[in-house]
Amino acid sequence: MSSFQQAPALQLRALTKTFEGKRAVSALDLTIQPGEFYALLGPNGAGKTTTLRMIAGLLSPDEGELSIFGVDARQDPIAAKRITAWLPDEPMLYGKLDPMEYLEFVAGLWGVEPEEAMRRARELLEVLEMWPHRHMRCESFSRGMKQKVCLAGALIHDPMLLLLDEPLTGLDAAIARQVKDLLVARVKNGRTVILTTHILEVAERLASRIGIIHKGELCAEGTFEELKARTGQAGQSLEDVFLTLTGTLEPQP
Repeated sequence: MSSFQQAPALQLRALTKTFEGKRAVSALDLTIQPGEFYALLGPNGAGKTTTLRMIAGLLSPDEGELSIFGVDARQDPIAAKRITAWLPDEPMLYGKLDPMEYLEFVAGLWGVEPEEAMRRARELLEVLEMWPHRHMRCESFSRGMKQKVCLAGALIHDPMLLLLDEPLTGLDAAIARQVKDLLVARVKNGRTVILTTHILEVAERLASRIGIIHKGELCAEGTFEELKARTGQAGQSLEDVFLTLTGTLEPQP
């Protein structure tokens, strides 16, 4: 068994980030194992995106430890980024490129061999039903189509850890289903997915574990059933559990 397989997919210890004197993330501890589909939930401003940006290497933590599959991301950020992918909530593409050109470009940045890059690009575009549009300029696409091309770009180097910030926002039901199916397939193949979402039904149905962050701190974590048990109301929806645990809904007697 490789050291990658033995190490946690993600381990945060006392991770902290402050902006203008206000702590966005406060001494956050979090461990996620390989092959988990983990949903990180929280109200607006809770610190979700800041946390993901630090994991992705887009923000530097002020304090704390951060390792990805055993790689110290603060000491060796390039090695950590090689096994990680980040998909922001707003799709960002080079509009004058078509999907194949875009994926060829991204694969080249990651050092993927051209033949393998073409194979992966075709596979991803076919799964996401974008193959018929492979030679159309990305600037002509709808938001959902752009999001699917961005997701293909995030997956082209076969990352071990995939970070997604609100990946389903603004997508219609059909496109959202395609994205969810692709993510589930990745997890079944041993990859690890961490996503934030305000669509709590998505977390309830897809995530193997759920973490709830509030005011920069992890206030609850576990399976959906474990979180329901913590609130003492077995019949609750994840929305009820979420509101109770974040203190915006008082538990009913």
